[in-house]
Amino acid sequence: MVELDHVLFAVTDLDTAGREFEARHGLASIAGGRHPGWGTANRIVPLGDTYLELIAVVDPDEAAGSAFGRWVVAAEEGRPLGWAVRTQQLHVIAGRLGLAVTAGSRRREDGRVLRWRLAGMEQAMPDPALPFFIEWGDGTPLPGRADVEHRDGPLRIDEVRLAGGADRLENWLGAHHLPITVRAGTPAVTGVVLAGASVSIAIPGAD
Repeated sequence: MVELDHVLFAVTDLDTAGREFEARHGLASIAGGRHPGWGTANRIVPLGDTYLELIAVVDPDEAAGSAFGRWVVAAEEGRPLGWAVRTQQLHVIAGRLGLAVTAGSRRREDGRVLRWRLAGMEQAMPDPALPFFIEWGDGTPLPGRADVEHRDGPLRIDEVRLAGGADRLENWLGAHHLPITVRAGTPAVTGVVLAGASVSIAIPGAD
């Protein structure tokens, strides 16, 4: 079984994007950290067990040598780039789909190192309707659980809107209860809807 983990948004400047997300959507964010070997860094919009990840290239030369960095470079500013689902059985999923598993990490501003393992990113980059799979390391706190105050109070991801092949996505995910909707079209994450006690916030993508 998989759970929604996060949705990625490509941005040019992390601090500017953080201010824009707060001004436009009332979403507070916190500094994340750099991704060694990828040439990227992030900011986190915490949403409980999930989060939005604002991601930008901070080292163009390093990013040029990384498939992930090149993915971010080629993305449209401020649009959903991709998404990830969380599992505690990454080896089972990787075995079912024939995927390689890689390890990653980043250091937070407080010095704590977050560790994870990934599978399926190579497939998700050209087909962003497909999520990649992440398994957080033992003792690593979920980024979405960081303490922030959004303008409209606590929020959750209510819907991830996708375009692409529904059958391929279902085969990729296996059994799930994810809050997603899929329509036919060029593979993409087309939008995210957040919900709170009395508010719904739609963050549109490139429809």
